[in-house]
Parts: sequence; C-alpha cells; structure tokens
Amino acid sequence: MCTNKRKKWWGVMTESKALIKNPEGLLYYGAASGYAVLAYTLGFVGLFQDQLLVNLGATLLLAHGMTIAAYLIHECGHNLVFAHSRHNALLGRFMSWLCGAAYGTYEDMRYKHFRHHVDNDDAVWFDYDRFFEEHPLVTRVTRLLEWFYVPAHDLIMHTVMVFTSFVIPQRQKQRIRNVTVVVIRGSVFIALLALVPKVALLYALAYLIMMHVLRFMDSVQHDYPYNTTLFEYEKPPHKGDFEWEQRHTFSNPLSLKYPRLNWLTLNFGYHNAHHADMNVPWYRLPQLHYELSADDPKYVIPFVAQLKLYHRNRVERIHNPQPDDYPTGPDYLKVAQSGSGPIGGNAASFLTSF
Repeated sequence: MCTNKRKKWWGVMTESKALIKNPEGLLYYGAASGYAVLAYTLGFVGLFQDQLLVNLGATLLLAHGMTIAAYLIHECGHNLVFAHSRHNALLGRFMSWLCGAAYGTYEDMRYKHFRHHVDNDDAVWFDYDRFFEEHPLVTRVTRLLEWFYVPAHDLIMHTVMVFTSFVIPQRQKQRIRNVTVVVIRGSVFIALLALVPKVALLYALAYLIMMHVLRFMDSVQHDYPYNTTLFEYEKPPHKGDFEWEQRHTFSNPLSLKYPRLNWLTLNFGYHNAHHADMNVPWYRLPQLHYELSADDPKYVIPFVAQLKLYHRNRVERIHNPQPDDYPTGPDYLKVAQSGSGPIGGNAASFLTSF
C-alpha cells in the first residue's frame, strides 16, 4: 500500500518536473499565478460592494493582480515558467487577458522584448517623439493630464495597442483576431458602464494604477533612446556587448534592506541581474544581484530617488528627446541616485509591442 502511494507521488513529481522548467518554479510560479487570478477575481468582485473602503481596497488589489499578470507575461516570454515554449505561450496569453494586453499577440510582445535583450537597444515602430512634434495640441493635453498624474502618454500607447491591426501596416493580418478581442472586452466594459458605472470607473482606475506601476519600474532602467527599427532591421551597434549592456542598465529595487518587498513587482527592479542572465527566473534574481554587486547600495537607484524623479519629470519626459549632453553610464546613475535631473523615460512597457 505504502509502495503504491510512493509510486503515485513519484509519478506526480516526475510529471511536474517535466512540465515545469525548474522544480522550485512549481511553488513560486504557482503562487504568483494563483495570486494574480485570485487578486483579479476578489478585486473585481469587491468593486460591486457598497462600502467605500472595500471598493478602494478592491481597486488596489485588482490593480496589483493585473500588475503581477503583466510581469508573468515577461517571465513566460523568457520561457522561464514551463519547460516547453508552447506552455509558456499559453500562460502568457491567458495573463494578457487579465492585464488588458490581449489586443496584440503574445508573440509580438515576446519578439519586441527579445530584440531589446539581443540588440541591446529599444527597437520600436511608433516614433512618439515625432508624433508629439506633429500634434502640438495632443502634446499640450497630454502634458496637462500628466501633471494631474493621469498616465496620458501610456494611454496613447495602449490605444495604439487596442487598434494595433488598423494602425500598424505590418499587422493587418491580425485584424480578425484584433476585432474579436475589441468586441469581447469592449462589450463587457460598455455593459458595466451602462449597468454599474461605479464598477467600470473603478476598473479603469485600477488599470491606470497598473500603468503607473509598470512605467515607474521601467522609467530609469536604461539610459539610451529608442530606434525605429522594429520592422526595418539595422544591425545594432552594441549587439552582444555585455559590458556596454551592463553599463547602460540600472537596477531600481524597491528595497535592499527588505528584499521581499520586491516581490510586489516580481523582483523586476533587479534589472542588471536580469540583463546579466535573462534565463534566471524572478525568484533567483536577488541572489544573482548579490553575486554581481554584493548588495552594495552604490549600484542601485534608491526608492526615494525614484519617487522624486517620477514626480519631478512627469511632465517634461512626455516629449523630451535626449540632448547631446544627456548623462549616460555612471553619470546617469549618479544623477538618478540624487533624485534630480531631467532623466527617465516613458512608454517602455513590454506590453506595448511596437
């Protein structure tokens, strides 16, 4: 009897190991995925309640559930969850529905993000600096909204994402899928807006909070501008240059003293570690960061400095092409650590695959 139980247990464990890329990933990715689904579900249900405090707590919980879902897409994109890429793709696509990024394809998000890693570049299609130059009224409205902490710049990016097959010529073949997603998600949101407008508005607020979190983490992690080479490939000048990559990548953990606080963003702030080895899962990044830097604070951007930069530059970074004297490398890190200076970027989210 005991032998049979042991055989069954061993069979389950062997099957799990064959499915999951790393044995401990069953715990960490299982917990993160379960949390994302549970937080989304409980948060959404909480929006329907009559108590204001419950509504506020539910909005924050929903926003964080969507944030974790977004970071799980990133993990799936690197094939870190499952042993086979097709299983990573299935989970990544599911999470894209949770965090509102399903209008474009998972494969497009993954391709653009891998170009970022392989090319040591930010390869894009949408030249938003040029867009703002050509549409001064839109620029003024965007800056006004950003002054009030409305992530208008990211809303423009996400609007392009929603209508991706109509805006980006190279993605016209995705039109049926794109329209299907728009109809499904749009119908649900319109129904909520008509029947329970409070729920629709609080959902929108949760979505805006997710946008803020994602771009807050992205905003200071690199010092180089984007290049419009996503569909017109040009050989990147720094492709394969590990030293250059590390010199122009910056880590912004939420805390070194209390490392588990970084679980709130699946350790995404350990960015030098992630770029040193993009095959390391989120739960091992703190150890790799320690091996690279011995947790010396001089190698990271403190959380308070991040907040100052995010606040002070929220309007200026909307349309702010890098001047010739823009700080880079160690100079960028010093400016960032001071919490002052016109540095930082916008709209670099891996969810917007253009």
